[in-house]
Amino acid sequence: MALTYGELRRMARARLRRERPGHAWQTTALLHEAYLRLLRHGPGLVDNRDTFFRLMAAEMRRRLVDHGRRRLAEKRGGGAIHEPLQTSATRAVAQAPEDIEAMLERLDRALEELSNRLPRAARVVRLRFLDGLTMESTATELGLSTGTVKREWTFARAWLAAAIESDPMASTEG
Repeated sequence: MALTYGELRRMARARLRRERPGHAWQTTALLHEAYLRLLRHGPGLVDNRDTFFRLMAAEMRRRLVDHGRRRLAEKRGGGAIHEPLQTSATRAVAQAPEDIEAMLERLDRALEELSNRLPRAARVVRLRFLDGLTMESTATELGLSTGTVKREWTFARAWLAAAIESDPMASTEG
């Protein structure tokens, strides 16, 4: 390690230059973190200088990618407490019949707005919720992949829940 330290610092510095300005990592920290991670796999892993540099470069990249993922997760509400959508439905069941009717009207308005803005997501909701199709059947019906249908379904449920909760017409009713 002592023989290659200068060259490894240059490699770490070059990697950090490609990152966004003001990156939290410093050259030495990145180099040492990568080296410590590499040591966890055992010293017998490296048989020559080229392999060592290749492994160190890969480990530095992994550290930067992991850091970026953590940063984005925090930025996107990674620490937020998530409330399942089922709680909205559970609250609706406990409400009076008039409240349920009002919520169904808000749902209908929200679904109509979703249809205007994002027709494919609205179609997924109709096929899944109203027609009772499975993810796979919905995907086949729409000519989409199952993964795309799952993403649309997840997004549409969240969008509808937010639209129902913040429906401006709800405050003018009743």
